[in-house]
Formats: sequence, structure tokens, C-alpha cells
Amino acid sequence: MRTFILLISLMLLPTMTWANSGEKKADESAGPVIEYVEMKPKFTVNLAEPKKYLMLNVQLLVEGADHLEIIKKHMPVLRHEMIMMLSGTKSADLQTMEQREALRMKTKQLITDILTKAQNSDGFRDVFFSEFLIN
Repeated sequence: MRTFILLISLMLLPTMTWANSGEKKADESAGPVIEYVEMKPKFTVNLAEPKKYLMLNVQLLVEGADHLEIIKKHMPVLRHEMIMMLSGTKSADLQTMEQREALRMKTKQLITDILTKAQNSDGFRDVFFSEFLIN
């Protein structure tokens, strides 16, 4: 009897495995793709004071594969506008956490405006500074 049950179990195993794999794929495709995109290379810009610079590593949070392609397509203009915005900033304006958060929000608004003007900014969710160095 045990041999019979074992044989039946082995025969049903591929069917159960196939059914479970279908459930995983349905769950994976249900949610949108969320990805962090690093703006490479790091930003290094001169600040307003002589011999002072800011080195910044920026990550963009993007939702959806289509929007990811839009971000990549417009990366040169995003980088240009960010360099223009950051250049000439006073180091005194970047010392506290509140000032850095204000810069992050200003950067987020700049990117949203550029993407809205170019195509749309629907998939762009947020911007994060993963490295922030003033020298």
C-alpha cells in the first residue's frame, strides 16, 4: 500500500510544481517594476567659494519599465540641469540636514519639471543622495 501511495505522489508532483510556478508568475507580474537608477558618473561641481566643491551621488526612484526608459533617454538633460543648479551654491547653504533636504526637494522638483516638459513624469517617484561630500 505504501508503494502505491508513493507512486501516486510521484506522478502528481510535476502537476503540483507546474501549478505553483504559475502562481508565482502571476504575483510577480501583478506589481509594477520599481527600480533605483544611479545617475553616473557622480556629480562634482564647484561651489561659490574658491577651491570648494560638492561631490554628489544621486539615485532616482522610478516605477514602471516604460518610465525607466524615459529616464534613461533624458539622462543627459537631467544631468545638465542638475549641474547648472548645483554650480555656484554656497557651502554654507548645505551644512545642516534641513538644508540638504531642501536641496533634495529642489532636485526632485527640477527633475519632475524637466520630465513633464520632455514627455511625462508619471513614473518618477523620488530622488536620493547616496553620497554627499563638501570639500
